[in-house]
Amino acid sequence: MRRTVALRLLAGLSATAVGAAVCVTLVTPQASAAVGSATGFATRNGGTTGGAGGQTVRATTGTQIHAALCNRASSSTPITIQVEGTINHGNTTKVSGSSCNTAADVIELKQISNVTILGVGNGAVFDQLGIHIREASNIIIQNVTVRNVKKSGSPTSNGGDAIGMESGVRNVWVDHVTLEASGGESEGFDGLFDMKNDTQYVTLSYSILRNSGRGGLIGSSESDRSNGFVTFHNNLYENIDSRAPLLRGGVSHIYNNHYLRINESGINSRAGGQAKVENNYFQNAKDVLGTFYTSEAGYWQVSGNTFDNVTWSARSGDNNPAGPNPTSNTSVSIPYSYRMDAASCVPNIVRDTAGANKGIRTSNGNCTPTNPTTSPTPGPTSPTPGPTNSPTPGPTNPPSGTNLSIGAGSDGSSKASGTSYGDVRDGNMSTAWSPSGATGSISIKWDSAKTISRVNIREASGSVGNIRGWRVINHGNGAVLASGTTAGVISFASTSLSKVTFEITSSSGTPRVAEFETYA
Repeated sequence: MRRTVALRLLAGLSATAVGAAVCVTLVTPQASAAVGSATGFATRNGGTTGGAGGQTVRATTGTQIHAALCNRASSSTPITIQVEGTINHGNTTKVSGSSCNTAADVIELKQISNVTILGVGNGAVFDQLGIHIREASNIIIQNVTVRNVKKSGSPTSNGGDAIGMESGVRNVWVDHVTLEASGGESEGFDGLFDMKNDTQYVTLSYSILRNSGRGGLIGSSESDRSNGFVTFHNNLYENIDSRAPLLRGGVSHIYNNHYLRINESGINSRAGGQAKVENNYFQNAKDVLGTFYTSEAGYWQVSGNTFDNVTWSARSGDNNPAGPNPTSNTSVSIPYSYRMDAASCVPNIVRDTAGANKGIRTSNGNCTPTNPTTSPTPGPTSPTPGPTNSPTPGPTNPPSGTNLSIGAGSDGSSKASGTSYGDVRDGNMSTAWSPSGATGSISIKWDSAKTISRVNIREASGSVGNIRGWRVINHGNGAVLASGTTAGVISFASTSLSKVTFEITSSSGTPRVAEFETYA
């Protein structure tokens, strides 16, 4: 990789920190989770709901964040961690437990799932301390600032990444965050938003990335092409040298972003990467799109972008900018619905909505900022439902085909149970399984892998409608296949697995599942 030039730092960078405070942890059962719903590729692969339906814990130190993860019943028990104050090296230590795998000097989200980290109150600042997501799924990070994370010098954290993801990460939504450094690699900083080693289904939305040599990457090397399905929308990239982002392989959707002072190169699609780049505003920048620093080409589809005082270098060797008149060299299919503003109003929309502590405002797709329907401070009781595009259950009549839950090779299991799991796979609507409380999980498993694309959760007579929040999980790898509210027929992408789990995350009365049917 060619070394970029020294970063052009903005004058008058703020170094103000929020004072740390001592706080007693507050636990609120079934409080609100993130504000709004995930967008972009984070809505695929079953959706991203974070800690929705679980308890809410307040934290003012990194150690309290780790303790909240470690005090859960399991590594997948949903939780929302509301953070206020400054999280730094002095208050972030390792905490041990069966439901966590933490480390000192970094916020470690490792080998866990179903977690929301939400900045509240006067704001949450992760000062010189990165957030590391590894072997994890269904994670939401919202309304926080991460700044000045270093890989060299002192102190160091997270390899110099503000937010870094690696090793089998699935379904992450990062929203309304501010990620910033105070220089480039020579000053000890690395990427602001990095994804590598099989990280997929990620959305970065309404966020600010600024004052860094490297905005972020998808893929750590030309051979690391297992990443992708990443959406970047309504973000501000300001005073960035390069990697805005760098894409090695995979698919990326980049729309309604404001690029301001990109110093060396911007969207760098290479090594077979495919980027759909539409309705962005590029301003006072250089080489904002192309394949740079490699001979291995990448591809792009462009439409609706505005190039305002953008300069383009000549094509030569491993430097292949898309301009001065960018045209598409591939076609990229986007599998979800989305709303776009015209590029002309993107600078204003992004200015009014992007970043932490701006009220989690979004755009309505008509160049008008809108306020959230809920506040980042939790309401009294009700859980926030999953994304609006979560699968909508159908009627309770079973789908056509063979119910794979009954027959040779099938079995079951349950947690938090008060009755027999066998009652959900006996074909008898008069028998039912119930958890011992308001939440719990029930599974169907086989002695050899089965391919399924639908489940039918049939509630017992007198209990229909009691199940509210739920998830369908591939037990083998922890992937969330679907999530939503109210039981019934649930469809998802065909998946080969040996055990499927229906997890009840909230209920309005005692849940009673008469039959857990599975279909190809």
